[in-house]
Amino acid sequence: MANAPVARSPVIDVQHLSKSYGDTHAVRDLSFSVARGEVLGLLGPNGAGKSTTMRIITGYLRPTSGTVRVAGTVVDDSDVFKQSIGYLPEFSPLYGDMIVYDLLQFAAAAHGVPRPERRDRFRRLSSQCGLETVMHRPFDQLSRGYKQRAGLAYALVGDPEILILDEPTSGLDPNQIVEIRSVIKEIGQSRTVIFSTHILAEAESTCDRIVIINDGRLVADGTAAQVKDAEAPGVAIRVTVRGASEAEATGVFEQVDSVDRVLVDERDGAAGEVSLLLACREDVRAALPTIVAERGWSLLEMARSTESLETAFQRLTGKRNR
Repeated sequence: MANAPVARSPVIDVQHLSKSYGDTHAVRDLSFSVARGEVLGLLGPNGAGKSTTMRIITGYLRPTSGTVRVAGTVVDDSDVFKQSIGYLPEFSPLYGDMIVYDLLQFAAAAHGVPRPERRDRFRRLSSQCGLETVMHRPFDQLSRGYKQRAGLAYALVGDPEILILDEPTSGLDPNQIVEIRSVIKEIGQSRTVIFSTHILAEAESTCDRIVIINDGRLVADGTAAQVKDAEAPGVAIRVTVRGASEAEATGVFEQVDSVDRVLVDERDGAAGEVSLLLACREDVRAALPTIVAERGWSLLEMARSTESLETAFQRLTGKRNR
């Protein structure tokens, strides 16, 4: 899929980026831009190159080839571009024995924040990131959710124009995910944000735009709606059967004429039910009841369906939810 046009001026511009480790290619000729004030979701399977791309943008890694510009400055060995970036890795690498307030003091000193400004800045970050009750607790004594909040505040101390977050909700419980998602949305109102995630609903609800990479290559770039529509099958049919295993149902429906791909949409092992999404060149619903009946299964549901971001992701990355 071609890159979606960006109306606003790009604050991050990645062009023909590649990164290799010997014979292993982590990123392959990757190009995309991020507009000023945009929230971009970077998606891809494990090992797709998301973290490597983020580390190159932040200057932690050097590319094998290609260029990255941040706020108009080429990412290189200088520190000029780093003043524009706040970075939160997947696991916050902060000093565990320091209290949160002292961590923020340390970050403020490193970023050259004048002392008279620090108290108000810490108060604002404490409120924005929900840290009021833990500001004087050691980092190592915080829950995973509060550690992520503290990491966000640490990344924001220098008042960066750009915030880059690598799997910011990894390992969090559902309530913590909702809370961190809310913080990211608020931050995205005034900054450019790139974050990677495996939670597709999170990307769909939070991001202005989504970039999907697979095996180090760009495979989709656009809004969630554009990604779902890009090269989508002519007809998507959701079918639910009882009495068949996931493998059995998949194997049978893959043999139906005009069915290009079968994706597992949902399963209920206890009830013996499986729901599949059939990507078809034409509508095959008329043939399905006979196929199901011949095998002694029960047909519980059959309807045309709009492709979800999850199934689009599976289609674009060649993965099935097995």
